[in-house]
Amino acid sequence: MSLGTYRRAVAASVALGVIGGLAATPAYAATPTPSPSSSEVHWSPLGIAAAGECTFPSQDIPSAPWALQRVLLDQLWEGGKTTGAGVTVAVIDTGVDDQNPQLANKVDEGKSLLVDKSTGKPVDGNSKTDTVGHGTKVAGIIAARPYAKTGFVGLAPDARILAIRQNDSQGNGDVNSLIEAIQIAIDKKVGVINISQDVRATDPDGGFAKKPELEAVIKKAEDNDIVVVASSGNDGREGETFPAAFKTVLAVGASDRNNERASFSQYGDFVSVAAPGVEMLSTVPKGGQCVDNGTSFSAPYVAGVAALLKGKYKNWTAAQIRARIEQTAQRTERGPNKFIGWGVVDPVKAVKSTAKAEASPHPDATLKLASAPLVAQPLGLEETQADRDRRTGTYALGLGGLLVAALAGGAIVVRDFRRRQDG
Repeated sequence: MSLGTYRRAVAASVALGVIGGLAATPAYAATPTPSPSSSEVHWSPLGIAAAGECTFPSQDIPSAPWALQRVLLDQLWEGGKTTGAGVTVAVIDTGVDDQNPQLANKVDEGKSLLVDKSTGKPVDGNSKTDTVGHGTKVAGIIAARPYAKTGFVGLAPDARILAIRQNDSQGNGDVNSLIEAIQIAIDKKVGVINISQDVRATDPDGGFAKKPELEAVIKKAEDNDIVVVASSGNDGREGETFPAAFKTVLAVGASDRNNERASFSQYGDFVSVAAPGVEMLSTVPKGGQCVDNGTSFSAPYVAGVAALLKGKYKNWTAAQIRARIEQTAQRTERGPNKFIGWGVVDPVKAVKSTAKAEASPHPDATLKLASAPLVAQPLGLEETQADRDRRTGTYALGLGGLLVAALAGGAIVVRDFRRRQDG
């Protein structure tokens, strides 16, 4: 092979290596914001878009996601005694598909309230129909059972799910259907309600249509000792969202691997706690798992903890369960702040704490603050697929750079050698 041919071959190999390394890094889909459902209300189903190239069914991911790496599951479940058994969590969302093996035979059908606003007709399917995947991911974070093909599992694996299909990727849900969905959950006597969506005020006085009715049904849930958990929103700015901002709702923002507020997480004094919401692995329709981002997936993380506490302390009020989750969160200061509320939820501490039941959290001057954030293992068997893809891409780029440098250096050596011969 001539030197020129060799150089061209090496250059082509380097180019392919660099391009291949870049292609190995997955691209995450941006979360769309549906059009407002009326002139007075901004209705936003949070994180509806599936991340990356997720298809239904998807592959089983064998490694444990980072959000579970920091949780000692045997301690959390107290050797099998505290697993959410006997507790039903209502998932008001895009439906929950129980064809996924991790959700099979544990999803109860509530009702499909989904109506196509353009036609006024009910959308085909029932509450176990999930064409978007959002509700199935939410349900998995709460109650997916252990499965040999994956390291992912729900925080309350023996809890049941009540599926209520109320929204979709087109924003066809509204405040009326949300109110009806919450009432259905109350009538079914669930222990926890998860709402990974919100309505936001756009009128000058901060109100919105049907706010009194929504607040009334939230109060009714509280009166029935149902823990209502809602996501704070994904706009990444300060401002209240509802139902999260109602006083009796556990409003959850998103935290990242460093226990800091995720950049997209809505914040304000209404935020109760934060929970992992970045690169969250969970179940998808028909089987397998995918990764997604958003406060939509932080809320069910907390709802799973609430289900564990509901099962362990059957006589506790909703307020006492909220207070336990808030009081045991990993704090950065003695009291709450508008970014992560009382702190990042600590599932094991919430379940294992022996403190007496309280109706509200409180600042504690003697509380030992977390001196350093918990960081999941960056490499090894427990890394996520995204970690492996990024690492592979980095290695490929680094190797490509070295090869380019070597090629350039070799060319200079050959040039100088020829000059000496010619001289």
